[in-house]
Amino acid sequence: MTTTTTPSTSLLQGGEWIIKESHSADTFIPEMYSEEQKMVKEMCLQFLHTDVLPIMQRIDALEPGLMPSLMEKAGAQGLLGVSIPESMGGLGKDFITATLVNEALGGGFSFSVALAAHTGIGTLPILYFGTKAQQEKYIPKLASGEWKGSYGLTEPNSGSDALSAKTSATLSADGKHYILNGQKCWITNGGFADVYTVFAKIDGDKFTAFILERGMEGFTQGPEEHKMGIKGSSTVQLYFQDCKVPVENVLGEIGKGHVIAFNILNIGRLKLCAAVLGGAKLALTDSIQYAHTREQFNKPIAVFGAIQHKLAEMAIRIWAAESALYRTSKWIEQKEQALLLEGKSLGEALLGAAEEYAIECAILKVEGSEVLDFVVDEGVQIHGGNGFSDEYNISRSYRDSRINRIFEGTNEINRLLTVDMVLKRAMKGKIDLMTAATAVSKELMSIPDFGATDETPFAAEKKQVAQMKKALLLVAGAAVQKLMTTLQKEQEILMNIADMAIVTFTAESTLLRWMKLSESNAASDDSIYADLFHCYLYDAVDKLHKSGKEALNAFANGDELRMLLLGLKRFTKTPPFNSKDARRRIAKKLLADNQYTL
Repeated sequence: MTTTTTPSTSLLQGGEWIIKESHSADTFIPEMYSEEQKMVKEMCLQFLHTDVLPIMQRIDALEPGLMPSLMEKAGAQGLLGVSIPESMGGLGKDFITATLVNEALGGGFSFSVALAAHTGIGTLPILYFGTKAQQEKYIPKLASGEWKGSYGLTEPNSGSDALSAKTSATLSADGKHYILNGQKCWITNGGFADVYTVFAKIDGDKFTAFILERGMEGFTQGPEEHKMGIKGSSTVQLYFQDCKVPVENVLGEIGKGHVIAFNILNIGRLKLCAAVLGGAKLALTDSIQYAHTREQFNKPIAVFGAIQHKLAEMAIRIWAAESALYRTSKWIEQKEQALLLEGKSLGEALLGAAEEYAIECAILKVEGSEVLDFVVDEGVQIHGGNGFSDEYNISRSYRDSRINRIFEGTNEINRLLTVDMVLKRAMKGKIDLMTAATAVSKELMSIPDFGATDETPFAAEKKQVAQMKKALLLVAGAAVQKLMTTLQKEQEILMNIADMAIVTFTAESTLLRWMKLSESNAASDDSIYADLFHCYLYDAVDKLHKSGKEALNAFANGDELRMLLLGLKRFTKTPPFNSKDARRRIAKKLLADNQYTL
């Protein structure tokens, strides 16, 4: 099947996909990796399977010096400096390659957490906000792994509400140091890091970032935390008792620490999605191979429909989230290049690009972490009693997965942020949301169009995705109109709307990927991708309807509610679809390949 698609004339702004059509010609899909990117991915996987996975028990036991030595090995291969400019000792690769590295190394359990913390929140604040002197001092050693990075934001009484932190900083009498007092908790890499980005309030109100080094006077750490999962990841508390930090170690502007904290989180959310998908692929491969070898009733359990359903659904959700991840990664890369052409610095360009797509980054964080949770849970079920045994990797996958719904802002916070950011963009005129919502309301009052059916390729699927957007606009528009300024207090409704946005964005991403594969003839047989898309869509529309119905029931009543529910039903109709056979076809391919290869 080969078709042509008219490309859009400009890059969509963050959130604009809600009201505008996206085009497959503009969409990046994983099947488009360059030869160099494929080589980088293979290098990462080889490192993982050679140097990390065989010693996971030693890593989980927190064997002294083991994790730092692994970080140094990764640094020697360039894996810690993928996104760092060559002039600072890195590889200077593009954003998609950096995302790919996070995904490929994402199956490394606690090692993946340590590496992601080092390369992300441990390095990027200095790379993007540091002075030239700070960059020259720290970045080359962080890129090589000689020094390890960490990040201290969370405190015992300030998690999601990071700006309520109590750690204080006071300028010394001689003006040469800031004196820090307070503590930080849940600090990844805290037990062995050499360099820490730490946040404190100067004079009680100026939220500011500082670069601290191990060994600074008044800076100590607590013992390793005993955790449910990621046991091999160093997690400690940091204590500051009259800790002397040189004034030249202030990072960024005084009082602008929130700019660093929140902008770095945007990138972190997307890269967390990449990492958890790497973990999900490993867990699915483990489950596929176990299903081949485990016999019950004198047959491998792989032949049973219930097991095939599980394997297929695990693959569908991974494939869908991956489609959304790389679609967004390409947008960020393109925006970064545009900002560089405008004369922005490297840091300004990437942070500006990530901020532009902060909505999508929040969506990806939620979607990716919940996909991994689903995959590892089903993986344990496929393993049966053995899944509860530490002898099988799936039990570690299950324990380690749970933290990801808390990391980088809880999924609840990210759901609320998704809607909040969309509405703020609409209020600023960046997204003409209300015009689109009004058009949907008018359509409800009109007679449905029963004109000639569009027979062009993908027309029905594109219409279904367009209808999903209308359902989202219908519910969101009605909620804004009805609740106005009180909407921000209705968190349940906001999360309903966020769930509608998540499944709509992901469904459109899967469609664009399938279309791109078909149009480019990148796949010799695209029927399996049709199955993946239709299985995802069929369930996504049901989820969309349920979330929309719950939201409408919460704020509308009487004739208004009846009209809105009828409209929602109109936009969430789906033709009959035999998902059982489609899932069996997907499972057949997975079992034939004996691993996740989609």
